[in-house]
Amino acid sequence: MPFAVYMLAFLAVMALLVFAAVVVGVPQGWLAIGLAVLVVLAVVVGAQRVRRATPRRRS
Repeated sequence: MPFAVYMLAFLAVMALLVFAAVVVGVPQGWLAIGLAVLVVLAVVVGAQRVRRATPRRRS
């Protein structure tokens, strides 16, 4: 799966999680911290999956 598609899907999941947290009443400070952690996690996991899926060239 290309990195951009992976990130868009992850952003959609994060948006739903933030919406649910707002409805439940989680303070904004915790939402910001949680969202920052999820963004970093998405970039790291996405980069690993894309790198693993990319075939290596032989020299």
